[in-house]
Amino acid sequence: MHSPSLATALFLALVLPLTLAQNIRAIYLFKDVLKSNTTALTQSGFNSAIMFGVGVVANGDIMYYSNTPGSSDVLVASGGQYVGGAALQNKVRSLKGSGSKITRLEICMNSQNIRELMSSPGPGSNTNIYRNFAALKTAWNLDAVNNNDEALYHVPSTVAFGRMVGAIGYKYSASPYTRISFYQDLKSQLGAALMDRFYLQCYDGGAGNDPLQWQAQLGAKVVPLLWVVNDSKPSYGQNPAQARSKFAAWKARGELGGAGYWNEFDIEKMNLSYTEYANVLNDLFPGTAAAKVEGDDSWRQSSWEGRVRSASKMAA
Repeated sequence: MHSPSLATALFLALVLPLTLAQNIRAIYLFKDVLKSNTTALTQSGFNSAIMFGVGVVANGDIMYYSNTPGSSDVLVASGGQYVGGAALQNKVRSLKGSGSKITRLEICMNSQNIRELMSSPGPGSNTNIYRNFAALKTAWNLDAVNNNDEALYHVPSTVAFGRMVGAIGYKYSASPYTRISFYQDLKSQLGAALMDRFYLQCYDGGAGNDPLQWQAQLGAKVVPLLWVVNDSKPSYGQNPAQARSKFAAWKARGELGGAGYWNEFDIEKMNLSYTEYANVLNDLFPGTAAAKVEGDDSWRQSSWEGRVRSASKMAA
C-alpha cells in the first residue's frame, strides 16, 4: 500500500472540511427572538437559523411581527435606517455571536407588497425598500432572505426582488411546499449562486413531499423540514426518534443538503429538548462545526404561561 502523495494529502485537507461543512442543520425561529433561549439555539449544533415574521409594508418599510404573548410588532427599518432598537439588534446579532455554532442567519418573509413595490418605485438602490434591506442586513448581520410565498407566486416581481437583495449582498433562499415550477423558474433566472437553498416543507400541506423528487426537478440540493411535537396540529409533530427515522430514510435514498425543523417556538412551548432534536441532525448531517452535545435543558425550568398561537404551517 502506497502512502498518499503530498498533493493528495493537501487536497483532502482542504476539500474534505469544505464538503462536510455543506451539511445544513436548520431551525426556524417562530418565537420572538427577545424571548427565545439563545444559549440552547446557538450551542445545540444548528448551523442555520431562519427568523420567521419579517414583512414589508406598502411604503417599503420593514416590520418584525410578533407571534408571542406579551410581545409587540416592531418597525425595524424605515427611511433607510435601522429603527428596531438596540435590545433587538443585540439579541439577533448574538445568534451568530462568539461561541455560536450558527454561521448563517436568514429572515423569512412572505410576498405581501413585493409585486407592487417592484413595479413602483422599483428595486433601485435609491428606493426605500432597497435602503431598508441594506440597513437591516448591517444591523442584524444577516446572510440571506428566505422566500415564504404561499399566495402570490408571481415570477417577474420575485425575480426582481431576489436580484435586489442579491445586489445588497444577501443570498436568496426559499421554503416551498408546493408549485415546484415556480421555484424552477426562480432558480433558472436567479442562478444557483444567488438562490442557493431550498428548505422543503414536509409537513402539513407539504406532508406528502419527497425531497429527493424535488431535488431532482430543481437540480439543487434540498433541505427537508419536519415539524416538531406541537399542540396546534399534533398529527404532523415529530419527536426526535420519529424525525431521525424520516430523515435517515430520505438520506438512504440519496444525498441531501441537510435537514431542519419548524419551529423553536414549539420546542420551548412543549417543554422539549433542543439538544435531542439537534443531535439527530448532528448525527445524520455532520459538518466541521457539528459535535454531538450533552443537553443542558435547564432553561425549561423557567417556563412561561399563556396560550401561544403556533402557526399551523408557515403562513403566507
